[in-house]
Amino acid sequence: MKRELLLLLFLAGCIFASRAVSGETPQATYVIKRGDTLWGLSERFLNDPYCWPGVWSDNPVITNPHLIYEGQKIIIFPDRIEVAPESKPPLKPETRMAKEESNQDIPAAEERSFVINGTESFLELDETRPFGSIIGIYGDRMIAGEDDIVFTDMGRAQNLKGGEKFLVYSAESSVSHPVTNEIMGRKIIPLGMLQITNVEKRSSRAIIIRNFKEIVPGAYLMPYRDDRRHEVTLKLPKRDIKGYLIESQSGANIIASGDIVHTDIGEAEGGEQGNLLYIVRDVTIDQRYSEGRINRLPQELLGALVILETRKKSSMALVVKSIDAIYIGDRIVARVK
Repeated sequence: MKRELLLLLFLAGCIFASRAVSGETPQATYVIKRGDTLWGLSERFLNDPYCWPGVWSDNPVITNPHLIYEGQKIIIFPDRIEVAPESKPPLKPETRMAKEESNQDIPAAEERSFVINGTESFLELDETRPFGSIIGIYGDRMIAGEDDIVFTDMGRAQNLKGGEKFLVYSAESSVSHPVTNEIMGRKIIPLGMLQITNVEKRSSRAIIIRNFKEIVPGAYLMPYRDDRRHEVTLKLPKRDIKGYLIESQSGANIIASGDIVHTDIGEAEGGEQGNLLYIVRDVTIDQRYSEGRINRLPQELLGALVILETRKKSSMALVVKSIDAIYIGDRIVARVK
């Protein structure tokens, strides 16, 4: 019963956040002021920051969830927030001050963003080969950490230069799609980062400047991409995206809020950084009781995720909400039906 209640509340507050209910009386109104975001407003008035996608998608006057304007009015219902259709120009300083004074009892919402820190796993197509590998650790040690000296099989023969940085990683076996069995690429697990200090013809010495996990001889190297570390701006999907969960960073089949996962929604499917999508599961109809009168049931809503990085055939995402256990092979959609 508790699970059904949570699901009902999530659906009512998020998916149908701004659909009018006949005869229902608003609880209050609020005028947007500087610093407000849909994330903060959803958390403040609906007690759940993850309800903002429904507010956003069902209110066309809002074109960007981070750019709601001072002076706009929102109408607060018990289960949703509606944005008044009129769009007001920016307020004059004296008017803005008066508005802010009138709302002093409600603190300003803080911005919320998602950050890629470079430690997340990703799927790399099989044709990609390592640039090199670690062949030893100073002092014949078996595990290296930050500030340790290591040796690589890269040198001047590969046009290597002192000062270059490389990502240290381990590569697991190829990941196959749980539904189509298509090979989606190898899962790359970042272990750390090193910088080349001395270069020989076919070898080099380097220092570990960051480590995320244990680094051992045999670990692979690829040129370091500093652009992996950045903030992700939330954005509405441009089309009705659909896909599947195909792998998790940990390798576990059961996924929960806070987990890094991989999907088959790549650049070709229209996936973009910042897209917030829903995780759902189709409900099987028992024809013994429906007697053929019902062809489909509402999808079971399991949670939501945000795409953090896209590649050609896949994307890496963060699960931001889980209502029930989520499994590899569950579906991903832009809208719940």
